[in-house]
Amino acid sequence: MPEPSHYLGRLTGKVAIVTGAGAEGDEIGIGRAIALLMGREGASVLCADLAAERAETTAARIRADGGSAVAAAGDVSDGDVCAALVAAAVKAFGRLDILVNNVGISAPATLASISMELWNRTLATNLTSVMLMSKAGVPEMARGGGGVIINISSLAGMRASGAIAYGPSKAAMAQLSREIGVLHGRQGIRANTVAPGHMMTPHAMSKIPPEMREARRKVGPLGIEGDAWDVAQAVLFLASDEARFINGVELAVDGGVEGIAPLVGHAFVSEP
Repeated sequence: MPEPSHYLGRLTGKVAIVTGAGAEGDEIGIGRAIALLMGREGASVLCADLAAERAETTAARIRADGGSAVAAAGDVSDGDVCAALVAAAVKAFGRLDILVNNVGISAPATLASISMELWNRTLATNLTSVMLMSKAGVPEMARGGGGVIINISSLAGMRASGAIAYGPSKAAMAQLSREIGVLHGRQGIRANTVAPGHMMTPHAMSKIPPEMREARRKVGPLGIEGDAWDVAQAVLFLASDEARFINGVELAVDGGVEGIAPLVGHAFVSEP
């Protein structure tokens, strides 16, 4: 979708942490789109990334738009780093209302080929990091009267994709969201999962050849691809007070791909 140009202040007064908020150069990946949109909708944003310069580029763009943002770097599979990120957000902005866990790595390995090192690293990055950031963030949210946790999963967590570690790590993320939403709902804390699919992001463009991209586009019921702004708009809704009664859901942002049968998808490929 085109980059949004109209904003309603839906997150005015809120403080957000977005992990994986960086991107290469001027690219717009999912984390950067989420951080930028939240900043434009009035939130103060701590932009976290493994690479400090990428996080700072995103934060600088928010400030250039007239928003408030700081950058921080660290590996969110480390509990001490997660605690430090939450402390930095509270120090900078006084509270924490929104946590978006967007960090993830892809691991295209089979049962026969996967090493224990890759298995453990995938789960640590994609799943354990969500638990650690939530563990650090929930007490601050509770002190402020509540908050929202939004975990960025993948369509691969809803349907098998041939990646023995990646898919299970993303599927478990949705269950973790449900558990957090149940355990902390009475503290005013909601937790939901967004599962992107059929996205054309800079990361995807680096991995998918043009012919595969065209075949994938034809499989989708809408016949188009999504992008980072589509995901960011879904996250914005779940973070806003408009979604105050939505807790523990897994929202596919995929143009309907999750709902089609394989044979139907195969038939779509032959159509223009």
